[in-house]
Amino acid sequence: MTSLSSRSRRSLRQRVDPFGRLMVDGFHLLALFAIGAATVWSAAIAFFEMMEKGTATIEDLLLLFIYLEIGAMVGVYFRTNRMPVRFLLYVAITALTRHLIGVISPHPGVVATASVPEYNALVISGAILILAVSVLVVRFGSFTYPSEEPDSGARGRRHPARRAAADARARGGPAGRTAA
Repeated sequence: MTSLSSRSRRSLRQRVDPFGRLMVDGFHLLALFAIGAATVWSAAIAFFEMMEKGTATIEDLLLLFIYLEIGAMVGVYFRTNRMPVRFLLYVAITALTRHLIGVISPHPGVVATASVPEYNALVISGAILILAVSVLVVRFGSFTYPSEEPDSGARGRRHPARRAAADARARGGPAGRTAA
């Protein structure tokens, strides 16, 4: 009796799994399209507001860079189905830099105390430094321990320098890097 129920479960799973994968893939595509469209819409609104003002501050330009990084992250995720963590770190660094400029630069009509902006600038700068070190750690980890998938397409392909280093390690030789 248990073998009959396990066979029927497997049979049902074989029929339902393709539909489930289709639904998940459809949701991913829909969500990526929505995020991409919202990013383009927000960037366009920010750009037209700058055009209306007739000037663009450094904070405005950094905001456009944030939109650019989010758009690039959506594009990378769409092509590879992997979330590029480094892009999230770049967005955070850019956002904190934008905030730091707002803390440091005087705003009209705002009287700041002497110690608060200096302390805020120090805290934000420390956070930017921690994020920059995080980028280095993530880059080192992805270079040292590259992920490979047997799928076709962009997944599973390694940069020639990484492939050469892995081949050298497999042969027991030094894993020298080539110029990338």
